[in-house]
Amino acid sequence: MTDDETTYDVRVHDGRQWHRLEAEAGANLRRLLLRHDLSPYTPWTENVNCGGRGICATCGVRLAQGPAPSHWHDRLAAHYGYPRLSCQITVDRSLTVYLLPDKRIWGKRATD
Repeated sequence: MTDDETTYDVRVHDGRQWHRLEAEAGANLRRLLLRHDLSPYTPWTENVNCGGRGICATCGVRLAQGPAPSHWHDRLAAHYGYPRLSCQITVDRSLTVYLLPDKRIWGKRATD
């Protein structure tokens, strides 16, 4: 890597431990996670997802802080407190990412 290329630290908590990744500016967060065997998916959605097109909402992660949402789902997620889609996040700064190993996908809400 040359001195002209910008890289950022991406800290990822997988539910058990921290991982430190290095990402080039402009990297897609979902692809970065998968390249380092840190899946944003549940076991149910590992093979049944949209492949990063932002239409299935299965690659959600939490960010401590990050770029402003630009995808319609992420704008709603920000408003209602839902996880952000990792496939719609471009790394443009250092990030702290929390994977959600216990997230519910395609399920119904529990009733009282």
